[in-house]
Formats: sequence, structure tokens, C-alpha cells
Amino acid sequence: MKIENIGDLQVLVQTASYGSLTAAAANLGITPAAASATLKRLENQLGVRLFERSTRAMRITSQGQILLDYAKRAFDLLEEGEASVSSDRAALVGILRVAAPSDLARNSLLPWFSEFLELHPGVQLALSVGDKVMDVMRDEVDLALRYGTLADSRLVARTIALSRPILCASPAYLQRHGAPQTPQDLLQHNCITFERAGKRHRLWRFAQNGVWTEVRVNGDRYVDDASLAREWAVAGAGILLKSMIDIRQELAAGTLLPLLTAWDTEPYPLHALLPSGRFVPGRVRALIDFLAEKFARAAATQTF
Repeated sequence: MKIENIGDLQVLVQTASYGSLTAAAANLGITPAAASATLKRLENQLGVRLFERSTRAMRITSQGQILLDYAKRAFDLLEEGEASVSSDRAALVGILRVAAPSDLARNSLLPWFSEFLELHPGVQLALSVGDKVMDVMRDEVDLALRYGTLADSRLVARTIALSRPILCASPAYLQRHGAPQTPQDLLQHNCITFERAGKRHRLWRFAQNGVWTEVRVNGDRYVDDASLAREWAVAGAGILLKSMIDIRQELAAGTLLPLLTAWDTEPYPLHALLPSGRFVPGRVRALIDFLAEKFARAAATQTF
């Protein structure tokens, strides 16, 4: 092992966090000279440059970022291990950094997260909500929930729910414009689109008797927050193609009505993504198992 003192990595973590060696040293209770010497020692041991230094800031290098990611996970695991050996019940502790799509968070996850935190009072949740795809490898995320096909083969993924998109519209919209009878009829309708996997999702696919049809839809509104797209649809602004998981409450209440029910849509899996399969804190594994069970119970009583 090249790194002789794992405590030296705290200087790396704090310097990256503050962007300043002086601030990192103050937080660690050591002198700036000692912090600087520690970083130089790490760089010599590894044979790489961890920071680009300037008079104004410390900018982490690509090699430094890789080590930083592993260092954070290592300290998380050490914290969890210390709590486990000092507790009769090996309680879960630490921060859970989770990224989730907006509609999924608002419609399903919020009460489940609250239940999980009540079960594990030693855990803190740091939730990032949005439909823009986060870089799980580089952002400070322990777990990302993401719909659709995965493009990054480096990620460790577990499918925790399987749904299909539902074409839908409000009763008010259908009263004004009528309901489409075939996918091609959507070309004559106002379709609400939103970002999916970081791109505007306009190519909607439907199948009947094993034959797939693609329609490039259009409309007068497009948004990067899928929950707003759902609200527009409920308000009667247009037709929406959305995961059954996200609109099941509106379908049950009748504020959105399913369309083209004789046509199939593509499976739309929900994945739990991890930056690494080797170092997974127990609290992350526990949350994934907890959410998988919740979705399984929901699927048993409702069609996803």
C-alpha cells in the first residue's frame, strides 16, 4: 500500500471541499504548513499530482478526483464500522446522498424516505431532486434513481421497479380536442414533452401485434422538470406520455385518462445506480432493499 497514513486523506478531502489549503488546515486543527506537507507526501507516495496550485485556489486534478471519491467512501465505511462495533444493534449511521427524478420524489419517495429515516434515526438524507442526469461517478452521490436504458456501463445498477409509460390527457383537454385513435393522430394534438436521460423526449413509440410505430410529437410547451409536465397535463394543456409510477394517483382520481390503451409502450425500468459495487455502505444497501420492497408492494396492488 503506497499511502502510509490513511489520516492524510482527510487533508485531501478537506482541501477539495474548501478549495483552500488554509481553510482545510483550520478545519483540521493543523497549520497550513503541515497540511501542505501532508499533500506533498501523498503526491510523492502515489507519484501523481493531486491539486493544481495557484495563489487564489487549489483545483483538484483528475487523478486527485478519483482518489477523493474513494477516500470519501472509505471514511464513510469506517464511520459505519465504528458505529457497528460500538452498538449492540449495529445501527445504520451517516449521510445518504440520493439523487432522484422530480415526479418520482414528489409522488412516491418522500413518504418512503421519511419512513426509512424513522426506522434508522442515525441516518441523514441529502436529497437532490431533478430530471437532469447527474454524473454518479463524479458528483457526490451515493445512490441515484434513474429511469430508462443505461448508457454508462461503468455504473453498478439494480432494477427496483418496472413500469411502462402511459399516454394520457385530462378530461378537459379531451372534451375540447377529442381523443387520438392511433399514434399518428398525435401529430394533430398538442403534446407536452420533457427531458428524459438529459434529452428532450419527442419520439414516442407504440406497438400493436408486435409492430412498432414511432411518432415525433410536438407541442407548445417543453420543460426540464417532468413534474411540471404532469401538472400541465392535469390542467388540460395537452397530451402526456409518462411512467405509470408517476401518474398512478391522477389516473386513480380521474384527473388524467389513459389513451390508446390497445397499444403497447416500451418497458421503462427504474434503476438504483451506484458509483461502485465494491464499497457500498450498509445504509445504501438498506435503502435500496427498502425501496425495492416498497415498489414491489405497490406493483402487487397497482399495474405499473
